[in-house]
Amino acid sequence: MNVSRRTLLRGGLAVAGGGLFAACSGNTTGSGIVVPTPTPTPLKPRSGRSVVTKTLTARPTTLDLGGPTVSTWAYDDVLPGPLVRATAGDLVRITVDNQLPVETSVHWHGIALQNAADGVPGLTQKAVASRQQFTYEFIAPDPGTYFYHPHVGVQLDRGLYAPLIIDDPHEPGAYDAEWIVVLDDWIDGTGTTPDEVLAELMAGQSSGGMHMGGMDGMAGMGGGSPFGDAGDVTYPHFLINGRVGSAPDVLRAKPGQRVRIRVINAAADTIFAVALGDHRMTVTHTDGFAVQEREADAFYIGMGERYDVVVTLADGVFPLVATPIGKDGAALAVVRTGPGPIPTPARAAEIRELTGPVLLGSDLRPAAAARLPDKEIGQSVDLALSGRMSSYEWAINGAPYGKNEPIAIEPGKRVSVQMTNMTMMTHPMHLHGHTFALSNGLRKDTVLLTPMQRMVVELEADNPGNWAAHCHNIYHAEAGMMAALVYDNPS
Repeated sequence: MNVSRRTLLRGGLAVAGGGLFAACSGNTTGSGIVVPTPTPTPLKPRSGRSVVTKTLTARPTTLDLGGPTVSTWAYDDVLPGPLVRATAGDLVRITVDNQLPVETSVHWHGIALQNAADGVPGLTQKAVASRQQFTYEFIAPDPGTYFYHPHVGVQLDRGLYAPLIIDDPHEPGAYDAEWIVVLDDWIDGTGTTPDEVLAELMAGQSSGGMHMGGMDGMAGMGGGSPFGDAGDVTYPHFLINGRVGSAPDVLRAKPGQRVRIRVINAAADTIFAVALGDHRMTVTHTDGFAVQEREADAFYIGMGERYDVVVTLADGVFPLVATPIGKDGAALAVVRTGPGPIPTPARAAEIRELTGPVLLGSDLRPAAAARLPDKEIGQSVDLALSGRMSSYEWAINGAPYGKNEPIAIEPGKRVSVQMTNMTMMTHPMHLHGHTFALSNGLRKDTVLLTPMQRMVVELEADNPGNWAAHCHNIYHAEAGMMAALVYDNPS
C-alpha cells in the first residue's frame, strides 16, 4: 500500500503542520505564526549569457537497474534523471511536468537562487499538483557539482534525482575527461515503497527490512567509522549511475589520462566510503567550492554531499567502489583503460584502499578564493538536533518541523549557527539558499554531524527568503528534523 504522508500524520505525529506538503499560501507553525511564501519574479537573461531550458516529466515508470527491474517514479524514464548543465551567470529555466499520481516539487540542491525557485512546498511555493506544470527560474550562481530532487515526502528515495552541473567559464580544465558518478541506495519496487518504509519506521516496527541500529559492514574499516548508527533502512541494492554492481556502469578512458570525477550522494539513508582500486585520488572540491588539494585513498560522502576528485589513470580495469557505512553490500562502477575482467562486487569491496584511513570531508581546508571574507559575527542562533528511534520522532530546537519556531535571521549580518547533535546517530545537515563556513573556513552546504557533536558554522545573510535547514536523511527530515530560517530584504 502506498501510504501518504497526510495519512501518517493522522496517526498522531504532527510532523510538518503546514510544511513540506502544504498546499497553502504560507507555512503555519504550531504557534500560529505564518511564514508567507514568496512570489516568483520573472527573470531576464544577462547580457551575453545563455538561457538553459528543459522540460522534466516526473511520472511512474519501470526501470532496469542492470538485472533487477523495478516499478518506480523517475524524470523522463531514466536513472539518474536528465543532466542539467549551465555556465555560471546563465539563466536556467526548467519546466516540471508532474505526471505523478501525487503532488511534487523540485529542489535545486546547493544552489543559492531566488527563494521562489527553491522548491519547498509550504515554505517557498505551493506544491505542483498532479497533471500540472511549474516553471523554475534562477541565475546559475557559483560553479560546481550539484543535483536536483523533490522536496515532498520521501520521493527522493525513488528515482527522482539527477545531476546539476554549473561550469566555471574561467576554469582552466586541467584534465582530459570528466565523469559524473551518482550514488544511491535503492528499495522502491522491491516489494515495498519508501512511503511504506516510513510508515513502518514511524510505527516503531523493525520488520520489513528496517535497520534499527548497530554497526556491521564497515565496522573494521580504517579503525572504525566515526558515525555511530549511520542509517535506519536495510537496502537490497546500492547503485552507481542507476546500475547494480553485478551489471556495473563502465567508465572508459585511456591510460595516463587525467580525469575529473564529480561524485554525488543522492541516497536517502546511506553514508558511503568511496575508493578507486589501485589509485589515489586528489580531492579538489566539496559542495561546489575549491579546497586545498588533498590526496586520499578513500573519502566519506554523506547524503546530499558532493566531492570532486582528480585521478591519473593506470592501465587496466579497476573497481570504483562506494561501500555503505553500517550496512552490507557495495555500489560498484568499473573504470576501464585496457583489457581485463570486470571485478565482482564482493572482490571490489575488499580493495586495499578501503582498509586504511578514510578522509572525512570536514577535515579539508578551503582554497583561498573559497573563503568567506572576514567579518564580525552579528547574530548567533542555535540548531539543536534531537530524537529517538523507538517512536521515530526527530526534532530541531525541541519540536518537529511545523511545531518548532522559525528562526529569524537579521539581513546583512554574519550569522553564527551552533549545531548540536544530541542523538547517537549521524545527521547530514543541509542549509538551503546559502553555503556556510566551518571553523576551518571550509565552504559547504551539507555537512555530517556525528553523534553528540557540536559544530559552529558561519553564513552570510545575503539571500533573503524562507530557507529550510534539515537533516538530509530523508526519513529523519520527514519525521520532523527540519527548521525554517527566515529573513526579509533589509529596510
